[in-house]
Amino acid sequence: MVLKDVFIGLSQNQFLNNTAKKYGLKLGAQSVVAGTNLTEAIKSIKELNAKGISCTVDNLGEFVFEKSEATEAKNQILEVIEAIHEHQADAHISLKPSQLGLDIDYSFCLENLREIAARAYQYGIFINIDMEDYNRLQPSFDMLDELSKEYDNLGTVIQAYFFRADDDIEKYKNYRLRIVKGAYKEPEDVAFQTKEEIDKHYIQLIEWHLLNGKFTSIATHDHRVINHVKQFVKEHQISNDKFEFQMLYGFRKEMQLDLASEGYNFCTYVPFGHDWYGYFMRRLAERPQNLNLVAKQVFTKKTNTIIGVAAGAFLLGRLTKRRNK
Repeated sequence: MVLKDVFIGLSQNQFLNNTAKKYGLKLGAQSVVAGTNLTEAIKSIKELNAKGISCTVDNLGEFVFEKSEATEAKNQILEVIEAIHEHQADAHISLKPSQLGLDIDYSFCLENLREIAARAYQYGIFINIDMEDYNRLQPSFDMLDELSKEYDNLGTVIQAYFFRADDDIEKYKNYRLRIVKGAYKEPEDVAFQTKEEIDKHYIQLIEWHLLNGKFTSIATHDHRVINHVKQFVKEHQISNDKFEFQMLYGFRKEMQLDLASEGYNFCTYVPFGHDWYGYFMRRLAERPQNLNLVAKQVFTKKTNTIIGVAAGAFLLGRLTKRRNK
């Protein structure tokens, strides 16, 4: 849990985020982020498509506090939609409301989302509204409710560590849902705190939606969960067209290819852009084993020492605070 807290703390550090932008992917994340621009991202998507893997594309963005920044993010996402259509790529969009102005003004963010949903609907492209921390959760669901009155190409994410996930998954059972464990640090009055509780709830949600929902995206790198799902769908005669496995770009590449070759629907989460740092740190916080999956590729001698220094300082600060309590 201490390691998880370190990575979450780093993900929220605006100075480190700005430093990462300055140095590009030289800090080491090039193996888990599909480039800094749309051309590189489309190339990666087409390579995955050629291997029978579909993609969900995230134009990364953090710390959006100005309307001009949110508008720029909206326009970039519209460009991604146009590129997917132009290249006839097997891909859809994942986006975060905070990137589009949720922390600035609800109505402004809703209009940005509406423009994106409309453009994607025009081309038959699915939009997944990613969920963030608890404070942004209900406003994000509210926007999904509002936009669903106009468009049917929308889905969202259910985070297993939230107590409310059971009610949310039932309410949105007729949507395409990605089910995840959760990547933010949440208080104990709204979320499970232990790995055992979260894992148990995660499996329960997956099983329920497989039996009752429209389409289930099972987002995990855990082979034990994947094997459990394989057995579950076999026992309950659930068709492969009702679900997909989903993993992050750059993680467990061989397993991704194996699942696709076995005939399962498979989708890779493809992030790109200069604003990669917060995303990368949360992936390490989400599942510390991810650190093992990318350590050899990411943390090489060329990795900028700022990450290590900052992590050490952050950890030292936490330990000092605990001792002084």
